[in-house]
Amino acid sequence: MTRYRPPRPKGSCYITPEGEKTLRDEVRQLWKVERPQVTATVHEAAKNGDRSENGDYIYGKRRLREIDGRVRFLTKRLEELTVVSHTPSDHSKVYFGAWVTLENDDSEEYEYRIVGPDEFDLTQRKLSMDSPLAKALLGKQLDDEVIVTTPKGPQTYYVVAIRYNN
Repeated sequence: MTRYRPPRPKGSCYITPEGEKTLRDEVRQLWKVERPQVTATVHEAAKNGDRSENGDYIYGKRRLREIDGRVRFLTKRLEELTVVSHTPSDHSKVYFGAWVTLENDDSEEYEYRIVGPDEFDLTQRKLSMDSPLAKALLGKQLDDEVIVTTPKGPQTYYVVAIRYNN
């Protein structure tokens, strides 16, 4: 018996060209490299007879299902995404794809790039446009105050710099 999980709310359908390339590379890696290797392992394991106690066969089939599911998800997602490859004409405001430098009340600076939900990665300072901070930043200008509600309480940031990759 499976446990019902409601569908995840759909994220915004925007992505940077770099993010699209990363997703396409992942599909290519899964489909052209990993899947043939796992298929060969499962094929060899199936030759060994009893499949009910054959770990290579059981885990190989499971991995094939994971690969197929991920490829199916990425393929559908790539079809509905819109690649935003141009920068806005007004570089004085925060829009999708902008690198934004923020400063808090303790004079600590943070720099984030606003990207689509499919490519966000805080270790690379990429912030999803669906996140509360990014939503608060969109449309702001230099020296604007941004107040974001967090579990620790309201946090205040100031927009120090805005730049776009050309």
